[in-house]
Amino acid sequence: MTTEVLDLDETPRTRDLYLRAVLGALPVPLLSDRSDAIPDRRVELSGLHVDPDNLAAYAKATGLRFGDTLPLTYPFTLTFPAVMRLVVARDFPFVAVGAVHAENLIEQRRPISVSEPLDIAAYVQNLREHPKGLLVDAISEISVGRELVWRQVTTFLHQQKTSLSGGPKPEPKPDEVPPPPTRTIRVDQRTIGKYAAVSGDRNPIHISTLGAKAFGFPRPIAHGMWSAAAILGLVEGRIPDAATYQVKFGKPVLLPSTVNAYADRTGQGWDLSLKHPKKGYPHLTATLS
Repeated sequence: MTTEVLDLDETPRTRDLYLRAVLGALPVPLLSDRSDAIPDRRVELSGLHVDPDNLAAYAKATGLRFGDTLPLTYPFTLTFPAVMRLVVARDFPFVAVGAVHAENLIEQRRPISVSEPLDIAAYVQNLREHPKGLLVDAISEISVGRELVWRQVTTFLHQQKTSLSGGPKPEPKPDEVPPPPTRTIRVDQRTIGKYAAVSGDRNPIHISTLGAKAFGFPRPIAHGMWSAAAILGLVEGRIPDAATYQVKFGKPVLLPSTVNAYADRTGQGWDLSLKHPKKGYPHLTATLS
């Protein structure tokens, strides 16, 4: 079977993609044809140039430095529209609205200059069941010419009942008073609103109280990738040129919040985490090597 390639001339507008996502959630006869498998489809976009103003706004929203090379997590914003173009399709196995970012793996081969023209490719694979729903891996790659310089695996969770649901649940861990943090990080709706604007990720669970409540959250929550970027500020300047950054997202950060941030040196790099300042449960755990 031949892979369908969507060769884009420009980056899709995320507002249009979210409109398609919302419309795709409506059960329209003959149009809502959800597949049991991931469509064999790939998005490609060539010659993308980084907008320095957008990069500066991203740095300000996440607390990272604005310089001549891209922060480790910034290419997520460049590839996000291409991934969204795939998951908003009506034949995708589930609707995109309300999907939760569960894990993220970034492999950077070398620093990426702000001035380099970038070629982007994205595809989705590995649909599988989870006790809380369905998981998929969105793969996004950035190349300069023939050189692969950055690759990411973004794991999304669509919450629903599956054959794995209803089994015995592990005993909840008791709350523990967390140790003194390396730093505390404050995040509010204004910050997340700015991040949503620069990243293009306008999922209603992040920017709307009604949208958050519709998906079971009492208040809007911070983007997982905002958290993944913000915590890198603890080790900025000590990130190697070639790096692997693996993140698992725990309980969401409700807005507004102040969270404890930790950075512990290991033989391979760093262990990073964000924790609730009183109950000690993790919002994020990560390794940087």
